[in-house]
Amino acid sequence: MLSNIGVPGLILILILALIIFGPKKLPEIGRAFGQTLREFKKSTRDLTSDVMDEVEDAKKEVKNVTK
Repeated sequence: MLSNIGVPGLILILILALIIFGPKKLPEIGRAFGQTLREFKKSTRDLTSDVMDEVEDAKKEVKNVTK
């Protein structure tokens, strides 16, 4: 979906963001977005790790039952 934007589209989005938020507020918004994205990735990684641990535990239990 975002791969269809292209360079001219990104430039237009940046210009609109500068007009709407101003040059002083834009770095703060970018920083907040970066922190939110980092927290989301960490939560996703933790959730994936928990699910994989549960799957491994279930595999071990199945092996012990079949012996």
